[in-house]
Amino acid sequence: MRIEHLRERSDLGVISASTLRSLGVANPWSKCRPGGPWQRMHAGVVLLHNGPPTPDQHLTAALLRAGPGAVVTGAEACRRHGLPARGTEIHVLVPGSVRGSGSLVVERASPMPASTDVGGFPVVSAARAVVDACRLLRSADDATALIAAAIQRGRCTPASLAAEARTNRYGTKVVRSVLRELGRAESVAERDARRLSRKIRLCTPHWNVTIADAGGVVVGRPDAWFDDVGLAWEIDSRAFHYGARDYERTLARNSRYAAAGILVVQTLPTRLRDCPDAVGRELKAAHRAAAARTRPPVRIVEVT
Repeated sequence: MRIEHLRERSDLGVISASTLRSLGVANPWSKCRPGGPWQRMHAGVVLLHNGPPTPDQHLTAALLRAGPGAVVTGAEACRRHGLPARGTEIHVLVPGSVRGSGSLVVERASPMPASTDVGGFPVVSAARAVVDACRLLRSADDATALIAAAIQRGRCTPASLAAEARTNRYGTKVVRSVLRELGRAESVAERDARRLSRKIRLCTPHWNVTIADAGGVVVGRPDAWFDDVGLAWEIDSRAFHYGARDYERTLARNSRYAAAGILVVQTLPTRLRDCPDAVGRELKAAHRAAAARTRPPVRIVEVT
């Protein structure tokens, strides 16, 4: 049979060896040898070309290997939900018993979770995907970053993540620990900032509150606000300054702080992580400087 006909019977060029045999290809694996025109993706699964597979072809091959009823979870499902998950493995849940291999993780689930069609693939909810991805992560910081991103981007809530962690307790200790520690923190950097703030024992700051001037005009929403002296602490990642508009917004924010008489400390997340003692000294020095001048007429306001 001509290759065009085989491709028509495949899904994105992915096809099972049994289907190839039924179409008259007696020994599909002979074409998957080094230098051959095809390649073996998984046991019983062939890709009808020898170039690098696309992400969709990797996922198609994984689901074909896993069998009917399989759904995508873990890091790949997170990425399909638009979340920056680490991990190259493809993690699928199945109703029966199938063995994974290599970068394919196959796990039996009972009951099977609900899934939705995302780009043509059956994908579990964002909350289930995040929990399953965290189960395979070795770094608590990576887990915190993923959970924080999922919450910030509105893909799931702390309550939905906690519910998934309770339902699927095996390997979810890191998720439950991160949710407890993260609390109201919005990022890994903010978690580190809260730790440092407790360590240096400055007046307990307010986190992510809105500050307005005497006329009620909003000045900013600092990561941390020391209300006793009118000091703002911003943890600014370079990642947020790559675009011209982001850079302009940062300059405008700092100009508003200056016009309102607010002192501001800017800290890179990497410096907060790698040099916390130095950051602590800078923050305490800024707090002393802020206390030495008249506190500006600014206040915390509720935003509706």
